[in-house]
Amino acid sequence: MAWTEERVKLLITRWKEGRTASRIADELGGVTRNAVIGKINRLRSRPNHDLPYRAARKKAPAKPVAKKEVKPESGKAGSLPKQKAAAKKPAPPMPARKAIIPADQPLPPQPSKFEIPEEVLAQVAAVEKKTRKLGLMELSEKTCKWPIGDPATKEFWFCGHAVQQGKPYCAAHTAIAIQPMKPRRRP
Repeated sequence: MAWTEERVKLLITRWKEGRTASRIADELGGVTRNAVIGKINRLRSRPNHDLPYRAARKKAPAKPVAKKEVKPESGKAGSLPKQKAAAKKPAPPMPARKAIIPADQPLPPQPSKFEIPEEVLAQVAAVEKKTRKLGLMELSEKTCKWPIGDPATKEFWFCGHAVQQGKPYCAAHTAIAIQPMKPRRRP
């Protein structure tokens, strides 16, 4: 199919009338919607083009929506249907997203050794002596993912012991990771 002068004039006329690319393609025959859009874009790239970027479509007037009258359910005076009651409940607040810390920024404060009970620290020390020293690619959903060491060195690995059910860490590392809330003091 070649773009003859007559076909290009018809294309421009129909585009300015607000017809869609699909309708123009059907009217021209032998071209696809994408071919029409491509030709319009090429015509726009020429100097002194007067083609609109979108076909000027005429919007149909909006139809009025009839409101349904809400009647109380039989036997229960003043009660609303379940749909109305559910619509009046406020949506739960969105959870706050944790900020991603760029690589050149310091980490947020971690719990100090003084905030963790000594028996937990002793248990962690014993577990870390017997770690399986797994690399990142050796981890699975059944292995503890607690990082040990500095990731920038070769002395870095993951614990690798069996995890607690529903947790990403073994029992010892879960005790460190999940701290109970402290009671708040009033100022």
